[in-house]
Amino acid sequence: MIVATLDPSIVITVRSRTPLLYATGEDSREDRPAFVRAASAIARWGEQLMVVQDDANWLASIDARGQVHPIALPRGEGDVRLFDDTRGNKHHKLDLEACTVVSVGERQVFLAFGSGSTAEREQVVMLDEQGQRMVTAHALYRSLRKRADFSGSELNLEGAVAIGDEVVLFNRGNGARTELRGPMNATCRIGAEALVQYLDDVSRPSPAVERVCAYELGVVDGTRLTFTDAARFGDRLVYVAAAEASPDAVQDGPVAGVAIGVLDHAPRYGLVREANGDLVCAKIEGLIHDRGRWLAVVDSDDATRPAELLELEVLGL
Repeated sequence: MIVATLDPSIVITVRSRTPLLYATGEDSREDRPAFVRAASAIARWGEQLMVVQDDANWLASIDARGQVHPIALPRGEGDVRLFDDTRGNKHHKLDLEACTVVSVGERQVFLAFGSGSTAEREQVVMLDEQGQRMVTAHALYRSLRKRADFSGSELNLEGAVAIGDEVVLFNRGNGARTELRGPMNATCRIGAEALVQYLDDVSRPSPAVERVCAYELGVVDGTRLTFTDAARFGDRLVYVAAAEASPDAVQDGPVAGVAIGVLDHAPRYGLVREANGDLVCAKIEGLIHDRGRWLAVVDSDDATRPAELLELEVLGL
């Protein structure tokens, strides 16, 4: 178990907040609100930033002018694209929680991963020059779940980062404890080419799950920090973790604080603060270092509120 330490020299401050409002507004016929809802990951794909949502069958792209555009995914159970407690259909959501862009030769593939916390959440969205596909990836998630040193008591995939010829996956350790296992913050690595080949044809073998590492990420006000995303920073991995008092990998809870840290043999982190010095208690679920800027997306766990894009000042990493 690798233990992360709080480093006072890492100073992270929110510099701006922008609600993610669609340039084209609401469209009830398409079951689309006027805004991005539960933003859960962010990645650059070409000239656009792609934002994943965990309770809506929509992706969002942010163009160079900062305008936000919806990208429809197939309708889900009940012929709808929105899933929440108010509708009583939250258990049918895709729960897309992680995304990255994988390079295989000249091919650039955007991948968005379901959390795997239930069988319905074992879907992967693929976008490339040939278009969009939704892949049911049960064999991949079975492989992740079988590695108990990665999945712990409950699999909850929350981050994905392509680095070199591998994809690093992050499991969030907020699952409910069982008699045999506790929740696990952990990473594993899978071959990028093998992953894309499998997703292109799920009759192929699922890629091998290798190089698992488990972490203790610290505590904020009595609540454990657990992975919510990660990003590349040069040749290093930087993670974001939230101290959310959730009872298991499916239900939400109040957030006591958020950390951003460097993930290596001796991880260290700082707590994210508002400009006035208060701890940020909004659940940051996506992080990217993009063209010299640190950007993050927030899931408010409120279907009536737009998700936010944050610009962060990050010192000391």
